[in-house]
Amino acid sequence: MRRWTADELSGLAMLVIVVAVGLPVLFGAATPRIPRGVWAALFVVTVTALFWAAVIEQRSRRARFALAVAVGSSWAVVATAPAMGLLPILLVVTAAVSVYLVPVQVALTIVALNTVVLAASAAIPGAAGEIPLMVGFYLLIQFATVFGSVSLLREQRMRRELTETHVDLRAATVLLAESARTAERLRISRDLHDLIGHQLTVLALELEAARHRDGDGAHEHVERAAGVARALLSDVRNTVGELRAEPRDLADALHRVAHDLPGLDVSIAVDPEVRVGDEEVVAFVRALQEIVTNTLRHADARELRVAVTGDGRGTAMSAVDDGSGARTPVIGNGLRGLSERFEALGGEVTVDGSRGFRVTARVPAP
Repeated sequence: MRRWTADELSGLAMLVIVVAVGLPVLFGAATPRIPRGVWAALFVVTVTALFWAAVIEQRSRRARFALAVAVGSSWAVVATAPAMGLLPILLVVTAAVSVYLVPVQVALTIVALNTVVLAASAAIPGAAGEIPLMVGFYLLIQFATVFGSVSLLREQRMRRELTETHVDLRAATVLLAESARTAERLRISRDLHDLIGHQLTVLALELEAARHRDGDGAHEHVERAAGVARALLSDVRNTVGELRAEPRDLADALHRVAHDLPGLDVSIAVDPEVRVGDEEVVAFVRALQEIVTNTLRHADARELRVAVTGDGRGTAMSAVDDGSGARTPVIGNGLRGLSERFEALGGEVTVDGSRGFRVTARVPAP
């Protein structure tokens, strides 16, 4: 079942309020100064433009155009309703939505113009209510809404930046662990070289001595050589066991980078048959780090699905989010550097923004 976010629930509640404040005029409880059909059309345009700006086309040029339409039509709706009632809430909503689409200075300009329209509408003969009290009341509500939204946006931005930094730190920790494991493998390989070299030397000497002796003397050297061989075999097995990489190494590394991120649900599936080397593990960790950071920063997404699969041709990691996507994806420095990293391994990175945003990184089979 789909879960609604707090932002979506608050937006839905605001939409209900916007529709509710227009019901008295729509159903004849108040008579507008223009034909009711024209007023209803203006009201529908206002609600539709607000919904389009806030939900459908977030942070785009078309969203700002929809906001401009909503502001202008809301002025007409309020100015042509003599008994305004709660209609000025439309102006409050347009001010609140504007903070998400335009700079704060522009939002404050909209507040000022909304207040002028409200004061002029209230001053028209036949309008109801105490003008100074009503205008001051809605002015304060608009200020509170605008600055509350500004604070919320600042908090969201700081939380996103903190999450991005957290992802970077996790990736660095994973890569340091991989580096430490590589250093440990190097140490073990050196120890193995020294150990095998010493034991093989002893084995060779015992066998050489046995070759030049007969009877019990030769048998004694052969027994010692057999003991050295058994010890050598045991040491080799133990060392190889330490050097063997677990199949879950890549999965563990990826999960550690993207585990439990606030605001983004990341699911990671790694084919248990996938086997990659240390350099490939580092490349895939860096790829996931870049993908998660870009998703948090640009995609307006809530889910990111990552799958790592392998076949005879190589291993591929595919990541797709449920965000807004991009009709013409722009390759920034991060993705460009990621492409160069995979090309150095003989692979490639491709992007597709037609449905959500998909990044696929591939490395060839060894």
